[in-house]
Amino acid sequence: MKLSAAAKNILTQISDKKTKLGDLRIIAKEIKKDQALAMELWSSEQFFARQLAILIIDKKLLTEVTINELIADMNKHEDNEKLQLIDWLFANQLSKDKKTIELIERWENNKSSLHRRVFWYYQARLRWVGQTPPPNSDALLTKIESKIEKEVPEVQWAMNFTAGWIGVYEKEYRNRCIKIGEKTGLYKGEMVSKGCTPDYLPEFIAIESNKRNL
Repeated sequence: MKLSAAAKNILTQISDKKTKLGDLRIIAKEIKKDQALAMELWSSEQFFARQLAILIIDKKLLTEVTINELIADMNKHEDNEKLQLIDWLFANQLSKDKKTIELIERWENNKSSLHRRVFWYYQARLRWVGQTPPPNSDALLTKIESKIEKEVPEVQWAMNFTAGWIGVYEKEYRNRCIKIGEKTGLYKGEMVSKGCTPDYLPEFIAIESNKRNL
Protein backbone atom coordinates (compact mmCIF):
# COMPACT_ATOMS: atom_id res chain seq x y z
CA MET A 1 0.00 0.00 0.00
CA LYS A 2 1.30 3.45 -0.94
CA LEU A 3 1.43 5.53 2.21
CA SER A 4 0.00 9.03 2.51
CA ALA A 5 2.04 11.95 3.80
CA ALA A 6 0.16 11.73 7.12
CA ALA A 7 1.06 8.06 7.58
CA LYS A 8 4.71 8.66 6.66
CA ASN A 9 4.90 11.54 9.16
CA ILE A 10 3.50 9.39 11.96
CA LEU A 11 5.86 6.54 11.18
CA THR A 12 8.86 8.85 11.59
CA GLN A 13 7.55 9.78 15.05
CA ILE A 14 7.14 6.23 16.35
CA SER A 15 9.93 4.27 14.70
CA ASP A 16 12.28 4.67 17.67
CA LYS A 17 12.55 1.74 20.10
CA LYS A 18 12.02 4.24 22.93
CA THR A 19 8.40 4.74 21.86
CA LYS A 20 5.99 4.09 24.76
CA LEU A 21 2.32 3.23 24.91
CA GLY A 22 1.66 6.64 26.40
CA ASP A 23 3.17 8.26 23.30
CA LEU A 24 0.86 6.24 21.08
CA ARG A 25 -2.19 7.19 23.12
CA ILE A 26 -1.35 10.88 22.82
CA ILE A 27 -1.09 10.60 19.02
CA ALA A 28 -4.28 8.53 18.87
CA LYS A 29 -6.17 11.09 20.95
CA GLU A 30 -5.29 13.75 18.39
CA ILE A 31 -6.32 11.57 15.46
CA LYS A 32 -9.43 10.07 17.09
CA LYS A 33 -10.94 7.52 14.67
CA ASP A 34 -9.55 7.16 11.16
CA GLN A 35 -10.05 3.75 9.58
CA ALA A 36 -8.17 4.57 6.38
CA LEU A 37 -5.12 5.85 8.26
CA ALA A 38 -5.29 2.87 10.61
CA MET A 39 -5.09 0.48 7.67
CA GLU A 40 -2.18 2.44 6.19
CA LEU A 41 -0.25 2.21 9.44
CA TRP A 42 -1.10 -1.47 9.75
CA SER A 43 0.22 -2.15 6.25
CA SER A 44 3.67 -0.91 7.35
CA GLU A 45 4.03 -4.18 9.34
CA GLN A 46 5.79 -2.22 12.10
CA PHE A 47 4.93 -3.15 15.69
CA PHE A 48 4.41 0.36 17.08
CA ALA A 49 2.48 1.42 13.98
CA ARG A 50 0.17 -1.53 14.41
CA GLN A 51 -0.39 -0.69 18.08
CA LEU A 52 -1.34 2.84 17.08
CA ALA A 53 -3.53 1.55 14.26
CA ILE A 54 -5.51 -0.51 16.77
CA LEU A 55 -6.24 2.63 18.80
CA ILE A 56 -7.66 4.60 15.86
CA ILE A 57 -9.63 1.81 14.20
CA ASP A 58 -13.35 2.49 13.96
CA LYS A 59 -14.85 -0.49 15.79
CA LYS A 60 -18.11 -0.06 13.86
CA LEU A 61 -16.19 -1.07 10.73
CA LEU A 62 -14.62 -4.17 12.25
CA THR A 63 -16.10 -7.15 10.43
CA GLU A 64 -15.25 -10.76 11.20
CA VAL A 65 -13.26 -10.92 7.98
CA THR A 66 -11.23 -7.84 8.93
CA ILE A 67 -10.56 -9.17 12.44
CA ASN A 68 -9.41 -12.50 11.05
CA GLU A 69 -7.03 -10.71 8.67
CA LEU A 70 -5.60 -8.58 11.50
CA ILE A 71 -5.03 -11.68 13.64
CA ALA A 72 -3.41 -13.53 10.75
CA ASP A 73 -0.99 -10.61 10.40
CA MET A 74 -0.25 -10.67 14.14
CA ASN A 75 0.88 -14.28 13.86
CA LYS A 76 3.77 -13.10 11.69
CA HIS A 77 5.25 -11.20 14.66
CA GLU A 78 7.49 -12.73 17.31
CA ASP A 79 5.63 -14.18 20.29
CA ASN A 80 5.94 -11.21 22.63
CA GLU A 81 4.73 -8.75 20.00
CA LYS A 82 1.83 -10.84 18.76
CA LEU A 83 0.50 -11.29 22.30
CA GLN A 84 0.73 -7.58 22.98
CA LEU A 85 -1.11 -6.87 19.73
CA ILE A 86 -3.96 -9.32 20.31
CA ASP A 87 -4.46 -8.22 23.93
CA TRP A 88 -4.33 -4.57 22.81
CA LEU A 89 -6.95 -5.24 20.12
CA PHE A 90 -9.16 -7.00 22.64
CA ALA A 91 -8.86 -4.30 25.31
CA ASN A 92 -9.26 -1.29 23.04
CA GLN A 93 -11.72 -2.53 20.42
CA LEU A 94 -13.18 -6.02 20.64
CA SER A 95 -14.37 -5.74 24.24
CA LYS A 96 -16.20 -2.47 23.59
CA ASP A 97 -18.85 -3.47 21.05
CA LYS A 98 -21.73 -5.94 21.32
CA LYS A 99 -21.18 -7.08 17.75
CA THR A 100 -17.56 -8.11 18.36
CA ILE A 101 -18.39 -9.60 21.76
CA GLU A 102 -20.84 -11.90 19.98
CA LEU A 103 -17.96 -13.02 17.78
CA ILE A 104 -15.65 -13.60 20.76
CA GLU A 105 -18.22 -15.84 22.42
CA ARG A 106 -17.95 -18.20 19.42
CA TRP A 107 -14.15 -18.48 19.49
CA GLU A 108 -13.69 -21.10 22.20
CA ASN A 109 -12.79 -23.83 19.72
CA ASN A 110 -11.41 -21.65 16.93
CA LYS A 111 -8.44 -23.14 15.05
CA SER A 112 -6.48 -19.96 15.76
CA SER A 113 -4.82 -19.91 19.17
CA LEU A 114 -5.08 -16.11 19.32
CA HIS A 115 -8.83 -16.31 18.83
CA ARG A 116 -9.05 -18.87 21.64
CA ARG A 117 -6.89 -16.64 23.85
CA VAL A 118 -9.36 -13.80 23.37
CA PHE A 119 -12.30 -16.07 24.24
CA TRP A 120 -10.73 -16.97 27.58
CA TYR A 121 -9.41 -13.48 28.25
CA TYR A 122 -12.96 -12.19 27.78
CA GLN A 123 -14.28 -14.72 30.30
CA ALA A 124 -11.71 -13.49 32.81
CA ARG A 125 -12.57 -9.86 32.10
CA LEU A 126 -16.25 -10.46 32.83
CA ARG A 127 -15.17 -11.21 36.39
CA TRP A 128 -12.35 -8.80 37.16
CA VAL A 129 -14.28 -5.71 36.02
CA GLY A 130 -16.45 -6.22 39.07
CA GLN A 131 -19.62 -7.45 37.46
CA THR A 132 -21.67 -10.27 38.97
CA PRO A 133 -19.95 -13.43 37.68
CA PRO A 134 -21.84 -15.07 34.78
CA PRO A 135 -23.50 -18.42 35.58
CA ASN A 136 -21.03 -20.44 33.49
CA SER A 137 -18.16 -20.74 35.96
CA ASP A 138 -18.68 -24.44 36.69
CA ALA A 139 -18.74 -25.28 32.97
CA LEU A 140 -15.66 -23.15 32.30
CA LEU A 141 -13.70 -24.83 35.08
CA THR A 142 -14.63 -28.26 33.76
CA LYS A 143 -13.21 -27.27 30.37
CA ILE A 144 -10.11 -25.74 31.93
CA GLU A 145 -9.47 -28.88 33.97
CA SER A 146 -9.67 -31.09 30.89
CA LYS A 147 -7.92 -28.86 28.32
CA ILE A 148 -5.43 -26.47 29.93
CA GLU A 149 -2.49 -28.86 30.03
CA LYS A 150 -2.93 -29.67 26.34
CA GLU A 151 -3.24 -26.06 25.18
CA VAL A 152 -0.54 -23.86 23.68
CA PRO A 153 1.08 -21.36 26.08
CA GLU A 154 -0.79 -18.25 24.90
CA VAL A 155 -4.13 -19.95 25.54
CA GLN A 156 -2.98 -21.64 28.75
CA TRP A 157 -2.26 -18.23 30.23
CA ALA A 158 -5.76 -16.92 29.46
CA MET A 159 -7.44 -20.08 30.79
CA ASN A 160 -5.33 -19.84 33.93
CA PHE A 161 -6.27 -16.15 34.24
CA THR A 162 -9.96 -17.05 34.03
CA ALA A 163 -9.60 -19.71 36.72
CA GLY A 164 -7.78 -17.15 38.86
CA TRP A 165 -10.59 -14.62 38.77
CA ILE A 166 -13.24 -17.28 39.31
CA GLY A 167 -11.31 -18.32 42.41
CA VAL A 168 -11.10 -14.73 43.62
CA TYR A 169 -14.74 -13.77 43.21
CA GLU A 170 -16.54 -17.09 43.73
CA LYS A 171 -15.63 -18.72 47.02
CA GLU A 172 -17.54 -21.90 46.21
CA TYR A 173 -15.01 -22.59 43.45
CA ARG A 174 -11.90 -21.28 45.19
CA ASN A 175 -10.42 -24.59 46.32
CA ARG A 176 -11.16 -26.11 42.93
CA CYS A 177 -9.27 -23.29 41.21
CA ILE A 178 -6.34 -23.61 43.59
CA LYS A 179 -6.18 -27.34 42.86
CA ILE A 180 -5.96 -26.61 39.13
CA GLY A 181 -2.84 -24.56 39.81
CA GLU A 182 -1.35 -27.20 42.08
CA LYS A 183 -2.02 -29.95 39.55
CA THR A 184 -0.67 -28.14 36.49
CA GLY A 185 2.14 -26.31 38.26
CA LEU A 186 1.78 -23.54 35.68
CA TYR A 187 3.83 -20.42 36.56
CA LYS A 188 4.95 -21.86 39.91
CA GLY A 189 8.14 -20.13 41.02
CA GLU A 190 7.97 -17.65 38.15
CA MET A 191 9.55 -14.30 38.98
CA VAL A 192 7.36 -11.22 38.55
CA SER A 193 8.07 -7.50 38.63
CA LYS A 194 7.60 -5.59 41.88
CA GLY A 195 3.93 -4.83 42.45
CA CYS A 196 2.72 -7.52 40.03
CA THR A 197 0.72 -10.57 41.09
CA PRO A 198 2.17 -14.03 40.31
CA ASP A 199 0.15 -16.10 37.82
CA TYR A 200 0.52 -19.31 39.88
CA LEU A 201 -3.09 -19.87 40.92
CA PRO A 202 -2.64 -20.54 44.67
CA GLU A 203 -0.65 -17.30 44.99
CA PHE A 204 -2.78 -15.28 42.57
CA ILE A 205 -6.03 -16.18 44.30
CA ALA A 206 -4.66 -15.56 47.81
CA ILE A 207 -3.20 -12.16 46.92
CA GLU A 208 -6.11 -10.83 44.84
CA SER A 209 -8.83 -12.06 47.22
CA ASN A 210 -7.00 -10.53 50.20
CA LYS A 211 -6.78 -7.20 48.38
CA ARG A 212 -10.57 -7.24 48.09
CA ASN A 213 -11.30 -8.75 51.51
CA LEU A 214 -13.09 -11.59 49.79
